[in-house]
Amino acid sequence: MSTLKYLGAQRRRLFTARKYLNVSGFSSLHTGPNCSVELQSQEEETVIALGSNVGDRLHNFKEALKLMKKSGISITRHACLYETAPAYVTDQPRFLNSAVRAVTKLGPHELLAALKKIEKDLGRTDGIRYGPRPIDLDILFYGKFKVGSDILTVPHERIWERQFVMAPLMDLLGSDIDSDTVASWHSFSGHSGGISGLWEKLGGESLIGEEGMYRVMPVANGLLDWSRRTSIMGVLNLTPDSFSDRGNFQTVKSAVSHVRLMISEGADMIDIGAQSTRPMASRISVEEELDRLIPILEAVTGMPEVEGKLISVDTFYSEVALEAVSRGAHFINDVSAGQLDPNMFKVIADLDVPYVAMHMRGDPCTMQNSENLKYDDVCKEVSSELYSRVREAELSGIPAWRIIIDPGIGFSKKTEDNLEVLTGLPDIRADIAKRSLAISHAPILIGPSRKGFLGEICSRPTAVERDPATIASVTAGVLGGANIVRVHNVKDNLDAVKLCDAILRQKSSPLKFRQ
Repeated sequence: MSTLKYLGAQRRRLFTARKYLNVSGFSSLHTGPNCSVELQSQEEETVIALGSNVGDRLHNFKEALKLMKKSGISITRHACLYETAPAYVTDQPRFLNSAVRAVTKLGPHELLAALKKIEKDLGRTDGIRYGPRPIDLDILFYGKFKVGSDILTVPHERIWERQFVMAPLMDLLGSDIDSDTVASWHSFSGHSGGISGLWEKLGGESLIGEEGMYRVMPVANGLLDWSRRTSIMGVLNLTPDSFSDRGNFQTVKSAVSHVRLMISEGADMIDIGAQSTRPMASRISVEEELDRLIPILEAVTGMPEVEGKLISVDTFYSEVALEAVSRGAHFINDVSAGQLDPNMFKVIADLDVPYVAMHMRGDPCTMQNSENLKYDDVCKEVSSELYSRVREAELSGIPAWRIIIDPGIGFSKKTEDNLEVLTGLPDIRADIAKRSLAISHAPILIGPSRKGFLGEICSRPTAVERDPATIASVTAGVLGGANIVRVHNVKDNLDAVKLCDAILRQKSSPLKFRQ
C-alpha cells in the first residue's frame, strides 16, 4: 500500500487519475505500486541523484542521462560534479556524485521502475547495501508529493544526513525560491531555513575540499579541482592582425617555440585562436580558420612538454570546435556563448568537453557600437545575459559540470564597465546564484591581458607595454574569485597569481567566492 500526499492548493492540475475516481478536493490517495490507477499529474518536476564508483564513472553518468531522456525524463538542470569518499562501506573506490532536475509524465512508481531498468541496463546487480555500483539513481523529490510505499519513499529518507547528496541538491536550487514546487522541497527538510539552512548546519561550502568531497570538472580523461589554485592560460594567437602579437606565431615553428616558452614559464593551459576577435575584426570562414589552426594544433598536441597540460581552442564556429577536439583539443573557448553559431551547443553536448561561455553583445564588428555599450548596471546585466546563454546551453545537453563562465572583459564594454566587471566578480556570482547555485559555482575565466582599456587608463598605446597593468588587473580578478586567467605574459602573471592564492589561503574562510 502506498500513500501520496499533495502539498499545495493547485488541485485542478493534479490528477489524471480523477477520471477514474469520483472524488474532488482530496489530498491523499492509497494505491499499490503496480496499480493501473497511480496518482500522477500531466507533468511533474523531480530531482534524481546519481552516483557511480565502478568502471568509467563519467561514461556511466552520460549513458544514464541518455537513457533517462529516452524513458520520458526530460532533464532541465544539472548539479556540479563531486568526487567523494565512500560512505557507510568505506573499503571501495571513490564515487562521482551529482543530481539533476527533470520533468516527467511518469508517476512516481513508474519513474522508479524506469530508473531501476536504467541501473540494470548499465550493469548494476544486487550486491551489498551501500557497496560498489556502476550507477545508482535515487528519486529525491517528486513534485509536491510525499510518497510512502514498501518500495519507494519520497523525499528520499536519508537525504538530510548525506553531504554527498546535499551538495548537488543545493546546486539545483537558486538562492531565490523560483516556484511553489521548490518551496515544498524546502518545507520537507523540516528546518526553519529550509534545505539551505540544513546545508549550512551540516557545514555548507566549508565541506567542499574537506571530508573527502571535491567539486570537479571532467577534462582530458581526468578531474580538475579548480578551487585549489588559480590556473594560468597562455595565449597563442595565430592571426595576422592580432592586437597583441602582430602575427608573430603563424608558422608551426614559431608557434611551437612560443608554446614551449609559455609552458616553461608555468602555463597550465594553452588557448589557441585562429580567428581574430578584436574590435572591428573581419570574420573569416570556417575553412580559412581551420587552415590556420590544424597544422599548429597538431604540432602543439604532439609536443612532449604538453603532456599534463590542457589545450583549448578559441572559436565560435561549431565545425571548428568539432575538428579541433578530434585533433586533440581538450575544451572550447567561445567568445559568443553560442550566439554566432546555432549548432555550437549541440556539438559541444555531443563532444562531452568543457565549454567556456563568454559574455558579448553582437559580434566583434558590432560589439563596441553605442547600442551594445548601454548598461544601467553592468554586473547585473552581464550576469543575467550570460546566465541566459548558459541556461540554453544546459537545456541543449551541456551539463553544468562542464561549463566555465567568462564575463567578457574588453567585449561590448567601455573602460568603466570593464573596471566594474573586474572588481564585481563576487556580485556576478551572487546574481547568478539567485537562479542557479550550480552555475554560480562554475569556474570563472577572465582575460584582461593587454586589453585597450588598460592602455587607456595607463597611457600605454602599445599592447606589449600593458603587462604591468595586466598584472594589476589579474591580481584584482583573482582576489575577487577568478579561477583561470588568460594572459600573454605567463611568467610575471604567474607570480601575481601565486601571491593571490597565498593571500586567499590565509583568510579564515578560504576561497569564499571561488567555489
